[in-house]
Amino acid sequence: MNTELARFNMIEQQIRPWEVLDPSVLSLLATVRREDFVPPPLRAMAFVDTQIPLVQGQPDGPHMLEPRVEARLLQELQVQRHEKALEIGTGSGFMAALLAHRAQQVHTLECSPALASIARESLLRNGLLNVTVHTVDAATGAGGWPAEAPFDVILLSGSVPAVPQALLEQLKVGGRLAAIVGDEPVMRARIYKRIGPATWSETDAFDTLAPRLEGFAEPSQFHF
Repeated sequence: MNTELARFNMIEQQIRPWEVLDPSVLSLLATVRREDFVPPPLRAMAFVDTQIPLVQGQPDGPHMLEPRVEARLLQELQVQRHEKALEIGTGSGFMAALLAHRAQQVHTLECSPALASIARESLLRNGLLNVTVHTVDAATGAGGWPAEAPFDVILLSGSVPAVPQALLEQLKVGGRLAAIVGDEPVMRARIYKRIGPATWSETDAFDTLAPRLEGFAEPSQFHF
């Protein structure tokens, strides 16, 4: 496979048509080696428009999101070089790598010790020293990382039924949180912005589907 041609085609045929036009985001996607974060048996899928399973034998387990979804989330967050970011759901470490190239400091939370270890190795191998991977249990991860709050940027790298208020409160005023919210068959990538001490705005960015992040409470089911 011609890796650089595949990367070019990913950007031009998948990512640009999905309204990702920020030159700095496109340049970053052309530079960061996505294939380094894909499980070796699936490396040929690194540039394919699909979710990639991260744990063999767990088709409903954690996945890398489609390249176009990753790119669009990054564009929507508008991360700046002086900012501090939190990611929930490290997975492969690729989104943490993208954030690390944009932000000053990144904390990323992963409840699978095996995935956390692989992500650390991949990030170090790519020379990214401004990322800290924290291995936490799922419930702790769902509560964010208050010890390092407040954050300029929070990214949930998977879907949740709703964004907990505790996470919104870990944003600085002016900070942004991106999450994929809802239930199948309709989920929406939503951007929250803290506009005051007790005020947040929210904007729906695009429709998509993503695997559930562990630890986030599902709404109660009522039966009559």
